[in-house]
Amino acid sequence: MNILLLGSGGREHAIAHKIAQSKQCGQLFIAPGNAGTAAVGENVALDTNDFAAVERFVISHRVEMVVVGPEAPLVAGIADYFAEQPSLRHVLVIGPRRQGAMLEGSKDYAKAFMQRHHIPTARYQTFTEATLAEGEAFLETLQAPYVLKADGLAAGKGVLIEPDLATAKAHLREMLSGHKFGDASASVVIEEFLSGIELSVFVLTDGSHYLLLPSAKDYKRIGEGDTGLNTGGMGSISPVPFADKAFMKKVEDRIVKPTVRGLRDEKIPYCGFIFIGLMNCNGDPYVIEYNVRMGDPETESVFPRIKSDVVELFENTARGNLDCCTLEIDSRTAACIMMVADGYPESYKKGDIIDLGTDDETLVFHCGTKRDGEGHLLTNGGRVICTTALANTLPEALLKSYNRSQTINWRGKYNRRDIGQDLLKLMQG
Repeated sequence: MNILLLGSGGREHAIAHKIAQSKQCGQLFIAPGNAGTAAVGENVALDTNDFAAVERFVISHRVEMVVVGPEAPLVAGIADYFAEQPSLRHVLVIGPRRQGAMLEGSKDYAKAFMQRHHIPTARYQTFTEATLAEGEAFLETLQAPYVLKADGLAAGKGVLIEPDLATAKAHLREMLSGHKFGDASASVVIEEFLSGIELSVFVLTDGSHYLLLPSAKDYKRIGEGDTGLNTGGMGSISPVPFADKAFMKKVEDRIVKPTVRGLRDEKIPYCGFIFIGLMNCNGDPYVIEYNVRMGDPETESVFPRIKSDVVELFENTARGNLDCCTLEIDSRTAACIMMVADGYPESYKKGDIIDLGTDDETLVFHCGTKRDGEGHLLTNGGRVICTTALANTLPEALLKSYNRSQTINWRGKYNRRDIGQDLLKLMQG
């Protein structure tokens, strides 16, 4: 079948790489894609939020499946658009409709859903500019550090963790009255801080049945030792060593099953991924957030471990037959190292020439790249390229991935050198 994948990052390159391996894949189109996706499919200059343009392309190129990578078109209702257009209803869409996408589109909506279905999460309240004083009073009932979350989509940058009360109050005012994150922070969720180790769990669901994908841990801070500004992600490891069978049974029983059951009971159509950001608090899982798509850079370590035909999985998901599928996973460990432009996550330059270095079996996923008219590979984003290696042990996977990353260069390239070191210490301790 002909397949259209929406998105342009490392997540989409990793998904495209796996789709292209399927015997069921005819033509693979990626919109808009990047220099890496152009090697496994055909890039298409489409705005993923222009649904009418996507519709015209799907019809003219006889596309039978659309896989939605990023969250913005899902929250905007692209799955609803396809369901409502007679000319598109036959197209299989991997991604939830707008109501389900609100699990990521609104932090308040997601927290209320968790509360209704008794899913463990941090205590919280939501405030607007009109209730700013109540928000400051609620902060006074919590212990430091303080967690502030813009209710809406803020490109992964709407979460602040403040060390003291005065700073938390000041930033609450900036978010609500100063519109720090624009419309996304018209409402702000304040929640108690959960202490523990973070991990990401991914679920593929048809709304009634589900498959658990491999767990992963990503690294959000720009600086080593998890210091500095938040980024889109500086690397990832899969699987997470402490997420053993006993812990994952708690995740499945307390979080995954109630989530899927809650969607079904509330008659919320859902077809696609649920990304559950978790905190392991002394052996018990708590939900930090839901996302309604795969994570980035977690996809770059999770998808290389999937041995099953993903197009077959996607087709059965869209048709409501996911219970007919089994998921075959590579038992090896995957380590992903992200390389970023100088200055990221603040201002950074684009257009530097990239030297891809010497090729080996290590996977190289493009995140923010393009080619100029002469065929030169150029930087075209803050996160530029990542390397993913698979090996029998975490130290081996890290060594292979770091060795490959050192052969890739451009002016001002930066990467963290401590990805996975916290997990190694846990394993040794």
